[in-house]
Amino acid sequence: MNWNQLLSGKRFGMEEYHERKHERTDFQRDYDRLIFSSPFRRLQNKTQVFPLPGSIFVHNRLTHSLEVSCVGRSLGNNVSKELMQKYPEGSVNFPEIGSIVSAACLAHDMGNPPFGHSGERAISAYFSEGNGKQLQAEIEKEGGRYEDFLHFEGNANAMRLLTHQFIGRRKGGFVLTYSTLASIIKYPYSSIYAGKKGKFGFFQSEEESFHRIANELGICPSPTDANRFARYPLVYLVEAADDICYQIMDIEDACKLHILTTEEAIHLFLNFFEGERLEHIKQVMHLVDDTNEQIAYLRSCIIGLLVNECSHVFLEHEEEILNGSYNASLIDHIHDPAQQAYQHCSEIAYQKIYRAKEVLDVELAGYHIFSHLIDTLTEAVMNQRHAYSKLLLQRIPEQYDIHAPTVYGKVQCVLDYISGMTDVYALDLYRKITGMSLPAV
Repeated sequence: MNWNQLLSGKRFGMEEYHERKHERTDFQRDYDRLIFSSPFRRLQNKTQVFPLPGSIFVHNRLTHSLEVSCVGRSLGNNVSKELMQKYPEGSVNFPEIGSIVSAACLAHDMGNPPFGHSGERAISAYFSEGNGKQLQAEIEKEGGRYEDFLHFEGNANAMRLLTHQFIGRRKGGFVLTYSTLASIIKYPYSSIYAGKKGKFGFFQSEEESFHRIANELGICPSPTDANRFARYPLVYLVEAADDICYQIMDIEDACKLHILTTEEAIHLFLNFFEGERLEHIKQVMHLVDDTNEQIAYLRSCIIGLLVNECSHVFLEHEEEILNGSYNASLIDHIHDPAQQAYQHCSEIAYQKIYRAKEVLDVELAGYHIFSHLIDTLTEAVMNQRHAYSKLLLQRIPEQYDIHAPTVYGKVQCVLDYISGMTDVYALDLYRKITGMSLPAV
């Protein structure tokens, strides 16, 4: 792969307008377009890890995405500066790498359903263990890819949300640049090659769109697997920004919720440093007595450290990234003590945070709500002449194709609707269609 082709301002779905000039660059316009979009705003009411806040404010999908975008811009700017020095006659778009990565970071979670990752697991469970299994034979008979639902993946759903022409909408979806779209596709292969982890980058309905993006940008096939493509290089920076933010911010949130003590959080954070740097950080930290400010200062120091480390790893492995032979996250190759400290944070997060009662309660509720919503709405789209179906289908916005000619299309319509919901909307709809709640008159 080569940088000149990889960094393209051409827009997906509006290629004929590529030569039009604007005061903002194409990649800055991607960022602004995402910020002002309804699906992005809805992230404020989607769970990140912990339940949406009561008296204590913790991260939701919106605040997480904004922070990831800031970190992604820093990573992109670091890399672009070095690449411009390395290739003085290189791509004219090198200075825009920070803008591309920051825009992709805004979009990286837009396809995630309500209730955090438990929402993804609940959808997959419906098709692997629930009533969805009854649809498998019919979907496959029509040539549909059942694995798309069996391994429902928020990353693939983001690709669909950003590129699909929903009813009444314009061609090309959000009409983002090819480079921004490629930067969010962490798993550049279809669901039939998802493997045990169940990760993939696009649904059957968007496979042709992905191939268009790959061809336009010159994304090469994987040298180790002919069924997969190599990752687009900037995906590594988007992934690193996400890795940095969720791990560090989840610990800060856990401290605010008293799942971790202040002493535990500070100890975890100080482990990232050693020697004179550690002593200097301790001195500065103790200039204030407020423990929240102390933790915020440590968090900023760690993010700065990890941004520099991941930038260095990317540049060190640039050749392998461009030829498709690099197969790890950037965070996996950072140096000690940061590497050991990050791994320790991961272990503590799994033991004490992601298995905390508050998190499990969201997961349990999500499973039940999702199962009922999918079951009821799927029944309605499959039997549209039934009296109850006619009423329920009036709740589905017109942009979703309830009259799709295939079972695969009808199921995808239901999942488009449900995955776009906020936690509050999903819960409210569940209560209303089960009769647990009635609108006030």
